[in-house]
Amino acid sequence: MTLDDIKAAVDAGQTVHWTNTGYVVHKDRLGQYLITYVPNGSCIGLTDRGGQRLNGKEGEFFVAQSEDSAENPGSQSRPDGQERGIAPGGAGAFPLGRQL
Repeated sequence: MTLDDIKAAVDAGQTVHWTNTGYVVHKDRLGQYLITYVPNGSCIGLTDRGGQRLNGKEGEFFVAQSEDSAENPGSQSRPDGQERGIAPGGAGAFPLGRQL
């Protein structure tokens, strides 16, 4: 996913992960995009200070799949290659703990 893809998915309420489901990308109340390691709450910025370079490789970011995709493989796939997102608080969503 590109930086713009990640931001758009987060803004649309989709759950975006980095490398594995333990890392969640979110936007804080100041409008900053952050990567939080859910088990301990530590976080880093999604990008470098200049806001141009991802703190990770584009191929390492992915949108969470809903629980029904595990039961019905392929049910989330669309012909255009885009994945269906998850509504905030929906399947696959979980609280981040404290708000930053």
